[in-house]
Amino acid sequence: MTTNEELPRPRSRVLTNPGRYGSRAMLRAAGLGDDDFRKPLIGIANTWSGAMPCNMHLRGLAESVAEGITAAGGRPLEINTVSISDGILARGGASLISREIIADSIELAATGFGFDAIVAIGACDKTNPGCAMAMARLNIPAVYLYGGSIAPGNFRDRPVTIQDIAEMAGEMATGKATAEDLDELERVALPGPGACGGMFTANTMASAIETLGLTVANACSAPALSAERKRIAFETGQLAVDCLVRGVLPRDIITVASVRNAIAVVASMGGSTNAVLHLMAIAREAGIKLDLEEFQAVSDRTPHLGDFTPSGPHVMADLHAIGGLSVVQRTLLDAGVLDGSVPSVDGRTMAERLEGVVRPDDQTVIASPDAPLHATGGWVVLRGDIAPEGSVLKATGTSLRRHVGRARVFESEPDAFRAIYKGQIVPGDTIVIRYEGPRGGPGMSETARVTAAVVGQGFKDSVALITDGRFSGLSHGLAVGHISPEAAVGGPIALIREGDEIIIDLDTRRIDVSVSDDEMHRRRQEWSPPALDESSSVYAKYARLVSSASSGATTSG
Repeated sequence: MTTNEELPRPRSRVLTNPGRYGSRAMLRAAGLGDDDFRKPLIGIANTWSGAMPCNMHLRGLAESVAEGITAAGGRPLEINTVSISDGILARGGASLISREIIADSIELAATGFGFDAIVAIGACDKTNPGCAMAMARLNIPAVYLYGGSIAPGNFRDRPVTIQDIAEMAGEMATGKATAEDLDELERVALPGPGACGGMFTANTMASAIETLGLTVANACSAPALSAERKRIAFETGQLAVDCLVRGVLPRDIITVASVRNAIAVVASMGGSTNAVLHLMAIAREAGIKLDLEEFQAVSDRTPHLGDFTPSGPHVMADLHAIGGLSVVQRTLLDAGVLDGSVPSVDGRTMAERLEGVVRPDDQTVIASPDAPLHATGGWVVLRGDIAPEGSVLKATGTSLRRHVGRARVFESEPDAFRAIYKGQIVPGDTIVIRYEGPRGGPGMSETARVTAAVVGQGFKDSVALITDGRFSGLSHGLAVGHISPEAAVGGPIALIREGDEIIIDLDTRRIDVSVSDDEMHRRRQEWSPPALDESSSVYAKYARLVSSASSGATTSG
């Protein structure tokens, strides 16, 4: 371990400028002393919130991080960011908007206080990419810590997750479940702190960020309340100081090769399509251009090995029980899918971090590449009349390869949900939800309730859904999201009308509408854009700045 005398001197002007007496006085009031002023300042960017289970335990983890920083000779200073739960949304677009605000607030705090390095702590869906975006943007020594997964609930002697609640709500509409059943499930599905336990967006992004090389090795699968999670937090604090000593920067770690590795690992486990948006955004902050074709190319050469919820039986705890994410990485490395030469924050290459790791034979969580669940990974990028700039579908969530159905058009997610709940959707329909894109939402509302209701009513293989919004990680079925251009800017999805024939073909990778070019032109002449919100609301500001979903839906241009 580096001695205090060997540590880099603080670069903060607050500590080193002789004229900053007032600033130092304020820091003394915050608990710093003379010895602290000779140490590097390590910021702890915490997304703790007492309003949701995903992040409510992060305060304790931050204490362990601080202990690790102190033990390594640094001086920790903790700041907090906003965090929004995708599962508790009074307004749907708030979650994706929070990703940008998290990144911005970490940047402001790090530059405002003059941190020499940072540890960023996340858990719920958008906190993970928000933290990673800030790390890449700041490009000062930084390490990421994931808060870990919630334990499964227990409902009538079977394990359950938040997904079961969403799908039982759909079952109620067909009489398969009662209000009493749903009330009982609601009370036991989530037993305490931690991010949702399936391969939903939180665990998807935790896996991606670990594969990028920004964390302690094999860290993301440890449960939220485990002693192992606290140990990882302590090591993360130590590692942040070590990164400062060695001069390791996030953009040394986030490279084209490491991003491709992250895409492959997520695709191999059937991860959330939200990873497409988030990895694009992280790559952009690191100065890397990433497009939809890259996701398709990597997915095409990556076998689907992990049968995780929402479409399979396994959760993150099952992966942890067989050795964690390193087992997936090692399996893909041996199959020639991953680049083992990429560096990580601890100074080792991916291949070096995976030395000694083996995939156990006596388990069903991660399949052998010789007998994969599917020959290719989880995503299909579709283009066509409806999505000339692209759209994304999670292929592992459906057995259908082609669907032709009549359009049932809804101008918002709540309208579609009400129609399903009232039994107004029938097999063969294609639900069209529009004006839910980055600008139109604004914030790309998730359609988790809609996809869950479709599955709950038994329509998973007979009803399709297309939207310029996005899906929750718990969504499965024939669901096409991120349709670009979005309706709010005049994308073709805005011109679809009730009863139009929609063709979705996974083999040709197209999504089209059976309407003539002349008719579409006529409809375009009749279309007018929605009124622009000119207020000072955060939603209005976001709508004016945000880019297309096909480039990550970022506000950085």
